[in-house]
Amino acid sequence: MDAAAKEAAVARFLREYPQLKQAESGHPALLGCADVAWSQIPGCPAGVPALLRGLLDQVAGPEAMRVLDNLLMNSVFHLSPVMPAALPFLIRLAALPDIAVRSSLVDLLIVAAELSQPVDADNERQVLLLGDESDHPEREWCRAAFAAHASAVRALLADETHPDGLISADDRECLLRAVEPQRCPSS
Repeated sequence: MDAAAKEAAVARFLREYPQLKQAESGHPALLGCADVAWSQIPGCPAGVPALLRGLLDQVAGPEAMRVLDNLLMNSVFHLSPVMPAALPFLIRLAALPDIAVRSSLVDLLIVAAELSQPVDADNERQVLLLGDESDHPEREWCRAAFAAHASAVRALLADETHPDGLISADDRECLLRAVEPQRCPSS
């Protein structure tokens, strides 16, 4: 999805849920959201804070999640430059046991964790699919965001309130590798 399509999707969301456009959220999971220079991030629509607030809304949550999925991914194999800035909020939101889109948030965190792993420059297939590390600084920025919020990720993994199967053993390992790079298997 190109930048214009992403902007249009956010605009449609804001037309459908206008109450989220101007609302300020004092929710602890969104602490600092208003301080992010979203407009300085390449390809970032202005409505990202409203989408994040929308995740807290039982009615708007699924649509906010759908729009965010498209916004935070440039393709199946590439994270958008918006992902590193959104990760702290996504991690904290995924830790909320009563959020309607929790399983989707966890899925998105797993994708971000997997796609933020370093690419082995000697592995031609990896480079072909994921691109060279130097061409995708968002991976390193995501790794830094996961590291900075490692305690929240560990708390999510330790939380026994999520339904069975929400985080599989493989997905759990993926998230742990994101916060503990030493867990990465040596090549």
